[in-house]
Amino acid sequence: MTELATMDFHPQPQAGQPKPWAFPAPERGTLDNGLTVLRCHRPGQQVVAVEVLLAAPLEAEPAGLDGVATIMARAFSEGTDKLSAEEFASELERCGATLDAHADHPGVRLSLEVPVSRLPKALGLLADALRAPAFADSEVERLVRNRLDEIPHETANPARRAAKELSKELFPATSRMSRPRQGTEETVQKIDSAAVRAFFDKHVRPATAAAVIVGDLTGVDLDALLAETLGDWTGSPAEPRPVPPVTADDTGRVIIVDRPGAVQTQLLIGRVGADRHDRVWPAQVLGTYCLGGTLTSRLDRVLREEKGYTYGVRAFGQVLRAAPDGTGIAMLAISGSVDTPNTGPALDDLWKVLRTLAAEGLTDAERDIAVQNLVGVAPLKFETAAAVAGTLADQVEQYLPDDYQATLYQQLAATGTVEATAAAVSAFPVDRLVTVLVGDATQIREPVKALGIGEVTVVSAE
Repeated sequence: MTELATMDFHPQPQAGQPKPWAFPAPERGTLDNGLTVLRCHRPGQQVVAVEVLLAAPLEAEPAGLDGVATIMARAFSEGTDKLSAEEFASELERCGATLDAHADHPGVRLSLEVPVSRLPKALGLLADALRAPAFADSEVERLVRNRLDEIPHETANPARRAAKELSKELFPATSRMSRPRQGTEETVQKIDSAAVRAFFDKHVRPATAAAVIVGDLTGVDLDALLAETLGDWTGSPAEPRPVPPVTADDTGRVIIVDRPGAVQTQLLIGRVGADRHDRVWPAQVLGTYCLGGTLTSRLDRVLREEKGYTYGVRAFGQVLRAAPDGTGIAMLAISGSVDTPNTGPALDDLWKVLRTLAAEGLTDAERDIAVQNLVGVAPLKFETAAAVAGTLADQVEQYLPDDYQATLYQQLAATGTVEATAAAVSAFPVDRLVTVLVGDATQIREPVKALGIGEVTVVSAE
């Protein structure tokens, strides 16, 4: 008779007590050259993230040269007074480092990631790029050609085309915000190395810049390292730039960007609101998340799960530009795509969701899930040094205190259902939304017009 084998099972592990978590607090200082530095020691983060913010906003671009900030940003990694473009790229690669840069309305930002063991070399390369970029004619010409090649692809992308049209509709033509961030074919083709150098000389200096450094800094003499690298960058004293006011027209209306034969309609519905300095921001974040922040939010429950119109619709708020006095603005928007025949019904149901929200409000269950998702996952969201550095850089760029993110999570957790409802309804009033639809105008114009959500205008996709 065969004996049955027996197994001894280890006891089931028991969950421990959760450790308290808060968004890390940086240490702030200033180098002798005026550069603001925020450092944040994160034990275990062997890949260090560095963000450098330059006060070179898009609205500072010379008339007719939209896109020069973007070309300058891309040219920072194309050689210095010591290294050619190829040599600079090779040195970065030897460090195991990546260096990216982009221009946006608040300014230009450079992002470096490198193993902590190679931080001295990588910071030296970054400092050289800022101190003495080559801006060689041949490299700038190549970057301009690359940018010109990108523009037709952006025009062909429904989401990018919708964003371009919404900005054009919301802001007056005199505002830089009304025009593509990276320039148009007409403006980019005028850019040369002299224009890039002039923009650099006028706006890039350490006294108006900031650097954020996050990672495991154990054993790193960061003060000495900064003095040898970024501290060696010189420039003229700080010159505060006035931030011009921005106006926007959110009169309810519909613009159809005609794409004959399109099987889907890209939709982007938006308006502008206050930036993160406004006390309503935490409630607005929570209410917007309940409306369309995830797959279980209201918009997806109706348009995706119940009706099957779309793979997903999202609602979000994005700061466009901040100001020290709190007069900045943010884009409040709903985006997604639906199949062409259901464009009218989908918009009808979307407006019904907004009207129901205004009439009946959010539920406590919706609010609780949103808080859990926004606050509960924060430790996972900020596991990497790059995520922490990016958020700290956002705070600097938007003139927010260093403890803003930590305070925001406390405010989100303390926000009630009524507050979140009021903020979401205020953010998306049914009669003050600009709706951009990229699709087949012959199929969608009349059904959309019948909804009565605003005057309908058709424009060419070109």
